[in-house]
Amino acid sequence: MKKIIVLNGPNLNLLGEREKNQYGNTTLKGIENMCIEFTKKNNLELTFTQSNIEGELVEKIQNSRNNQDGLIINAGGYTHTSVAIHDALKILKIPIIELHISNIYNREDFRHKSLISNVAKGVICGFGANGYLMALEAITKMMKNEN
Repeated sequence: MKKIIVLNGPNLNLLGEREKNQYGNTTLKGIENMCIEFTKKNNLELTFTQSNIEGELVEKIQNSRNNQDGLIINAGGYTHTSVAIHDALKILKIPIIELHISNIYNREDFRHKSLISNVAKGVICGFGANGYLMALEAITKMMKNEN
């Protein structure tokens, strides 16, 4: 059974409360439940986690190199600032998808630069909570093509 980890960065624990015009009404728990349903139907093992702490995300990424087959990351604000997350992702030899609920290119200029994009196989942004399902579908296909 293939294993996928979905990492969520700072402030994503407040989905459903914050900036609903950007992020919608779906909570992170609601997104997790959507992802669990997808992985059950597709015979995948899911680890779904969130942290506001950069170092915790780095440790999860580092640990993924030995026990995951694919990684999806919504790094939140760390997307634009974290060299540490970039460097940890760069070490991985598994497919990586960068994910954003909102369209980062329709927002403030500082959000247009991602430190993650050049180490990810692909980027999904602007599709709301459904972006998670799109990312799971894409990474599932990527993992199949690697065999």
